[in-house]
Amino acid sequence: MNTLEATKEKPEMGGTPLNIPISQNKRSSLTDIFNLIGWYPVFLREMLLFRRKLVKMGYLVSAMLVPLIYLVVFGYGLGKSVKLNGGDYLTFLIPGLVAMSSMTNSYTWVASALNLNRLYFKTFQILIQAPVSAGAIMIGEVLAGMVKGLFAASLLIFMGLCAPGHFHVTPILILATILNCFMFSCLGVITGMLAKSHEDTSTYNNFFILPMSFFSGTFFPLDRMPPILKGIIYLLPLSHTNILIRKTELDGAGLSSLLVMIAYTVVFLVIGTRLIKKYSE
Repeated sequence: MNTLEATKEKPEMGGTPLNIPISQNKRSSLTDIFNLIGWYPVFLREMLLFRRKLVKMGYLVSAMLVPLIYLVVFGYGLGKSVKLNGGDYLTFLIPGLVAMSSMTNSYTWVASALNLNRLYFKTFQILIQAPVSAGAIMIGEVLAGMVKGLFAASLLIFMGLCAPGHFHVTPILILATILNCFMFSCLGVITGMLAKSHEDTSTYNNFFILPMSFFSGTFFPLDRMPPILKGIIYLLPLSHTNILIRKTELDGAGLSSLLVMIAYTVVFLVIGTRLIKKYSE
């Protein structure tokens, strides 16, 4: 009997012993455990890299600069002369900036980091060869991007609370921001896996992320858009984030947008996992 492969004998009806290799069962069980907990090392690595960036003042400034410019120019400049639904424009603008900032940071970090690790540093190839499932890699990368998006969004929320106006943090705003970060982190994985160069990542950003920032209700209500564009705009995932994030209670429109966001998240999650699973370079 092989010492590395113990067997268990179980008599069948004819009296012939049935050999069951226990070592294979153990390897299968260990693989299942790795599939369950394998996401954490991926997540931890990204968080350690993120912690290094946090101590650099340049990262904090860059995370706040663009939303701060929009807040000052549109909120304090244009906003003084604009009223929306009887309220001030600044109160309307800040939730949209939170949605835009969480989208941009979640998506960009995951897409750029995954693309660089795959094409230049070649660390993604090592990760693929490790006993970690594609789903675990996907979850680890997405949760890391989600944390970075939430960090940027929290900075903007803090600025919004300090600004004059009637902006308040609601449970629906928190829910929409968390789901938005998760959704666009999943989209970032798809871009990071499909891009053939770092320049391709910027191309995807210019064609998808940048237009969504301006046409998805961040700076103006969607009902003021031309009818010919409304059908296209309502297909954009950020449009539904902007609808949901401004709700004070979950009404019919808010629930519809929530379901659309969940559907997009599931689709992006499945596609990203399949791309990682089929990866070969």
